[in-house]
Amino acid sequence: MKYDKKQDSSYAVGMFATIELLKYQLDNVVGVYYSDKIKMNANVQRVFELCKQHHIPVTERTKFVESIAGKENVFLLGEFKKYQTDIQPGNHLVLVNPSDMGNLGTIFRTCLGFGVKNIAIIKPCVDIFDPKVIRASQGAFFKLNVQLFDTFDDYNHIFSQNTKYMFCLDGDTILQNMHTSQRPFSLVFGNEASGLPNSMLALGNKVKIKQSSDIDSFNLAVSVAVALYQFTK
Repeated sequence: MKYDKKQDSSYAVGMFATIELLKYQLDNVVGVYYSDKIKMNANVQRVFELCKQHHIPVTERTKFVESIAGKENVFLLGEFKKYQTDIQPGNHLVLVNPSDMGNLGTIFRTCLGFGVKNIAIIKPCVDIFDPKVIRASQGAFFKLNVQLFDTFDDYNHIFSQNTKYMFCLDGDTILQNMHTSQRPFSLVFGNEASGLPNSMLALGNKVKIKQSSDIDSFNLAVSVAVALYQFTK
């Protein structure tokens, strides 16, 4: 069996992500599965005890775990019901049409590290519940508010009070030269390959991250990390 984005549940792959699932999204946990190759240690014991305490079924399903985890050295996963969260007023990260699962998971973890817990994602986009995204986030996904919007206008209509900072290669303002910023802010980034559409750039302050001429651009996850550092330091 493989994960299908059409199904009603997804999986926290690996020990740490499963522990985060049990700690922060307990009501949505369906069950925990483990491989017969698992070795008992303190973390495994902690997972089993949490499941026993909250009456969550724990089942040995070796082939199932291997099919979901793929070739990774993973012996435990938690299944959870997909759920909806709404972003709250405050500082936001806005991702327009993200398409790389590893990038998205890394961005989730980075946002949590900098204390920005509200993330708006504009469709079309990668499946935010894909196990690869959850694993790349190291379970950070379970502590964030992540909301999907059909269009950027839909997001902007609700959070018009946020000052929008549109990140692009030809921005008027260099990020490293910024000394002040208006809050609440929305840091807006485009697709990994194409960036933000030109039609959106006029909707906020255009910002670029100064870089050397030796590269054409930073990776999206790196760009987000640099921006979050500058805006939250």
